[in-house]
Amino acid sequence: MEHIELKNKSILITGAAGFIGSNLVMKLIKTGEPMKLVGLDNMNDYYDVSLKEYRLSEIEKLAAENEQVEWWFIKGDLADKALIDSAFEDYRFDIVVNLAAQAGVRYSIENPDAYINSNLIGFYNILEACRHSYHNGAKGVEHLVYASSSSVYGGNKKVPFSTDDKVDNPVSLYAATKKSNELLAHSYSKLYNIPSTGLRFFTVYGPAGRPDMAYFGFTNKLLKGETIKIFNFGNCKRDFTFVDDIVEGVMRVMQGAPEKKNGEDGLPLPPYAVYNIGNSNPENLLDFVDILQQELLRAEVLPADYDFEEHKELVPMQPGDVPVTYADTSALERDYGFKPSTSLREGLRKFAQWYKEFYKV
Repeated sequence: MEHIELKNKSILITGAAGFIGSNLVMKLIKTGEPMKLVGLDNMNDYYDVSLKEYRLSEIEKLAAENEQVEWWFIKGDLADKALIDSAFEDYRFDIVVNLAAQAGVRYSIENPDAYINSNLIGFYNILEACRHSYHNGAKGVEHLVYASSSSVYGGNKKVPFSTDDKVDNPVSLYAATKKSNELLAHSYSKLYNIPSTGLRFFTVYGPAGRPDMAYFGFTNKLLKGETIKIFNFGNCKRDFTFVDDIVEGVMRVMQGAPEKKNGEDGLPLPPYAVYNIGNSNPENLLDFVDILQQELLRAEVLPADYDFEEHKELVPMQPGDVPVTYADTSALERDYGFKPSTSLREGLRKFAQWYKEFYKV
């Protein structure tokens, strides 16, 4: 593994106004190291844009306090090849972290176009720009880190999910696009010696997260007195991973690129890796809802006498969903000495406190 210093580096973070992207940018700024950070986001309205604007304003505040960091934001789309190429030309990125993607399993069934544009064409544009960054003997991109997803495991029966498992049977278009990212990255790593690392994230949650995620959507609905639907009659298990743990993992991985070396044929072996980042502790959906309720009461988001039973409905499984996600993170521990460890209660407590403040409940 090649060690990479973040100091004085030019770093691109796509999806910078997104949930994980904005938290990564803020953590990088907080290191206090001199670096050039460039965020790219198309600010689409898949969910409430004011949340994305809030995250960007939090970044702006932090960047203003830290003179060591240059922060630039580009509003634009990954699928815009000319824009991506000119950004690589202007900023000469050393590290690229591609977190921009059209997210959501269920939405991919209704709106496939968004996934093809962002997750396939957009990712291809990033790979091409990385490839061309080495032209004319330039040092080019030292490490491409990109978001994959636990959804690539589909309905795998073997748990915990290991990166050694076969993942050839996606059950949603979203999962298929993420698996495609890994395949494309592998071919580019092999052909052009681009060090790339894919990270399979497991159900990320936390303050200022995505409103389409269960914990956030449930909170919105309960507050409005609506009924929440618990899929598969509550018999789903999810490996919930707190956003700070995800970001810590991403930062460590950024600093350790797969090594460039040649095989027996004298040709480059692909400097390519894929890791799981998850809590390795799947929680039953009903237990999760129970903890969320307790923390919403504790934070006074909901009144003490709220009748939860009135507002719960157990329903069958949805298309594209899987019954369990469970991360084997032994490879991440072995190579980067890191294992996510935030408990669900601690994470949901932080979310409930943020929600109370942000929405002035």
